[in-house]
Amino acid sequence: MFDGKSILITGGTGSFGQAFVKTLLERYQPARVIIYSRDELKQFDMQQVFGQSCMRYFLGDVRDGERLAFALRDVDYVVHAAALKQVPAAEYNPMECIRTNVHGAENVTRAAVANEVRRVVALSTDKAANPVNLYGASKLASDKLFVAANNIVGHRPTRFSVVRYGNVLGSRGSVVPFFSKRIAEGATALPITDPQMTRFWITLQQGVEFVLRSFERMQGGEIFVPKIPSVRITDVATAMAPDLPQEVVGIRPGEKLHETMCPRDDSHVTLAFEDHYVIKPTIKFYGGNMDYTTNGLGETGQPVKQGFSYNSGNNSWFLSTDDIRSLNKEAGF
Repeated sequence: MFDGKSILITGGTGSFGQAFVKTLLERYQPARVIIYSRDELKQFDMQQVFGQSCMRYFLGDVRDGERLAFALRDVDYVVHAAALKQVPAAEYNPMECIRTNVHGAENVTRAAVANEVRRVVALSTDKAANPVNLYGASKLASDKLFVAANNIVGHRPTRFSVVRYGNVLGSRGSVVPFFSKRIAEGATALPITDPQMTRFWITLQQGVEFVLRSFERMQGGEIFVPKIPSVRITDVATAMAPDLPQEVVGIRPGEKLHETMCPRDDSHVTLAFEDHYVIKPTIKFYGGNMDYTTNGLGETGQPVKQGFSYNSGNNSWFLSTDDIRSLNKEAGF
């Protein structure tokens, strides 16, 4: 569906953007792939890897609505990956987080509608479900903006959906590179926030594949959630350094013991498909109700039981230490 089309990725110099572009160029023949980000050095570095004639590099910030509107001219598809993601930084700089994650999301929706972009997929996070920190709260607001944007398109073709998934293995600031660095520096113990802590686990490529498939599945207004495994943080530490003791240091401000992707309060609007869940919009869109039980690929889903919650602690699929080692090796750790 991307052959001959123009695709723009906000925050495209990040780890997701680079993996997405690599896959896009390997499988399709797009007319243009536009990297929209504010870091000129990262753009320069990325140009050394992806210098194909279809590539375009736009300096710009999602806070700048006018620049976004210019960049989205004649664009068919948008992946919105730009965000301020560090929990402590958001707590210390709340308005900066809100300007990028909330106001930036509004700017993307406005620019997409004005330019009649066909489809927009916004990347979310498990922290947006029942948020306990500002980063999660700002991404929940962003999710709501993208879902509600389907109500302002009128007769225009633009449709918006959201993809929500958990911790990406090896992403900047995550536990695997942190442990890897400590081990390389000769640490005598690995710090564990809480022995009961669990997290969802997904590789970067799995995230890319899920986003690509969501473009095909989407009708507009859905929050797509992949069915992925969980890990125990103690198992991650054991897999990486079986001979090192583990030191409990306590949960950091804004952290959860378990991460949630489908909250209990949304069980009445959650559908279970074979390899993913869909959280339906709670608002009615202009033009009548949509049937989300069958998606754009013809896959069918069923309502979950009332009170259902999908979190990393109650997940039936946990990775073993051998599984974790194998995935770490695949990710270069």
